[in-house]
Amino acid sequence: MTTSEPVQVSGLDGTLFRAEAIAPETAEFNLRLRELVKGLPGPEAGGGIPMPPTQPSERARTIRIEGRDGHELALRVIAPDRPKGVYLNFHGGGFVSGSAAQSDQELERIARNTGLACIDVDYRLAPAHPHPAAWDDAESAALWLIENAKSEFGTDALAIGGLSAGATLAASVLVRLRERLGSTGFQAANLVFGNFDLSMTPSQTLLGADAVPVSVDMIRACTNAVAPLSEQRQDPDLSPLFADLRDLPTALFTVGTLDPFLDDSLFMHARWIAAGNEAEIAVYPGGGHVFTGAPIPLADQANDRIDALLRQVGRGPQAPPTEVRRQ
Repeated sequence: MTTSEPVQVSGLDGTLFRAEAIAPETAEFNLRLRELVKGLPGPEAGGGIPMPPTQPSERARTIRIEGRDGHELALRVIAPDRPKGVYLNFHGGGFVSGSAAQSDQELERIARNTGLACIDVDYRLAPAHPHPAAWDDAESAALWLIENAKSEFGTDALAIGGLSAGATLAASVLVRLRERLGSTGFQAANLVFGNFDLSMTPSQTLLGADAVPVSVDMIRACTNAVAPLSEQRQDPDLSPLFADLRDLPTALFTVGTLDPFLDDSLFMHARWIAAGNEAEIAVYPGGGHVFTGAPIPLADQANDRIDALLRQVGRGPQAPPTEVRRQ
């Protein structure tokens, strides 16, 4: 008679997905947001993805670096006097809109609550610059940081992440770094409602038909801009859900139950763990896309958990410095 190891059984709390789990203030905000964005032009009509208003930080500064093929890349930096580590962030905007400056208030919060220097990247946008332009810019920023963090910020404890399209870029960059360098150089990944499958997960079409502030038509318009050929949309570099995810850092996935990219986070979290990495997923009842920027308690809960993850950067054992090999 043979014995086997016990099977671990775990799962999400199904009550999180019930209508009664949504707090009244969250439901009220969603209704107001629906009215606010009604009639606004989306990417398909020359507009952008609806995002919280930009509030530039007075202490933000810009570092300019050379990206791939000589392209100049601007890094927007918000840093305390003595950083405990560095957080590299990529802004959202569906790959077609947004800028590093839109992340200023988010990065001010992270810098204040974690002691990390924070960087956002002005990567190139579609449709003028389809894939792989933004991915190349994101990788260039990560390689620069790995090589220069110690001299620029006095620390080589690094974290990476982003919101929406920015989370997609962060996940893809980690895979690129592992393939290029043998390790990523980052201790943690903060992946917030990312679009990890540009060929569209079920929730993108099921929730996206009536989602706020990102509809299925907006998702399709952004995808068409950044990846015009449908046959390329399951390319592991473009859609990291299909990538080899082994040997990646600890990740926190954050998503709301009313986000059309809900499945992307659920699936990616499972694949991250199945590849042998550590990961957690935080699911927030009633949260729509970009809810972490909303003036509601749900956003505070999500941001507090993100800050807790990033506070651990620099406290654990350091990986040996990674040698950057230029192409």
